[in-house]
Amino acid sequence: MKILSAILFTILFSLAVFAFEVPSGKPEASVDLTTLDGTKMVNGVWKYSDTKIIETDFRAAGVDGSPTGAMVKTYDYTPKAGVLEFNDSAWEIVPANELNKRRGNGKLSFNWYRINITIPESVNGFETNGATVVFQTALDDYAEIWVNGEISRFLGQQGGSVISGWNAPNRLVIGRNVKAGQKIQLAVFGINGPISNPPTNFIWVREAKLEFYKGDTNPMAITPSEVNVEIVKKDEAIEKIVGANPKVWKLAEGFKFTEGPVWTNDGLLFSDPNANTIYKYSTDGKLSVFKTPSGYSGADIAEYGQPGSNGLTLDLQGNLIINQHGNRRIVKLEKDGS
Repeated sequence: MKILSAILFTILFSLAVFAFEVPSGKPEASVDLTTLDGTKMVNGVWKYSDTKIIETDFRAAGVDGSPTGAMVKTYDYTPKAGVLEFNDSAWEIVPANELNKRRGNGKLSFNWYRINITIPESVNGFETNGATVVFQTALDDYAEIWVNGEISRFLGQQGGSVISGWNAPNRLVIGRNVKAGQKIQLAVFGINGPISNPPTNFIWVREAKLEFYKGDTNPMAITPSEVNVEIVKKDEAIEKIVGANPKVWKLAEGFKFTEGPVWTNDGLLFSDPNANTIYKYSTDGKLSVFKTPSGYSGADIAEYGQPGSNGLTLDLQGNLIINQHGNRRIVKLEKDGS
């Protein structure tokens, strides 16, 4: 179980889901993705597909409230095109200036719009390196947004990646501290509504734009957000370790690379070896620097791709053991700090 926890928290801090602390006000620059010039600027091509509602097998709720009961019939949809590896090569290509064309066939209907964008070096004179990028779109009638294969589902969210209201815009951060040439995948799930009274109108894109703001490059704790988890079971015995309805939550973002998590009495320690730093996520939900430099104390740090520590554990007395990449040694940090 300790090994599983370490794996899950490594995933937790490495996932690239962005939907928090959305900047407001006038951006430094913007790109209109409903224009040919805008999509050309980010090397983007809009792809489109309808969806189908299908019958599927599932399990009823068990005594634990999870899907552990008897087999039942329910409904799902296809294709599941929000995931990162989905192949949309056979989809219809939609010119950006035709996103306002009515689609979805009316009544109870759903569809997908997908685009892969590449961050340009500059937008209207604004250098994009280190920027925070916001995606804003509005569909007639509702939309949900997937970013790089993830949809943010933190408790109480209004707008952002999920439905924000009748013909209301979805506005969310899709990248922090971005780099020129960085690729971001957007998948927009369109919904005709109201669902309880299927209308005779259709689905279409009212707006879609990128906004660039000067970024805060420091790692930060965020509102805990549930991330997508799919367990592929090769043996039912896995249910003794991972339940039928597992939950993983993202707690912080903005790191270069994370690994080596270890539990302590007052929180979680983990390494960012690329930043030569050990961080602590405390039990009260705050993020702080625990030790820097963490793995290399020399002057020629640029010679190392990962100068910091990459492995952490505790000895039987509760002292922290650190594997230091750059210093090429293993050290013990006593409880008194020595």
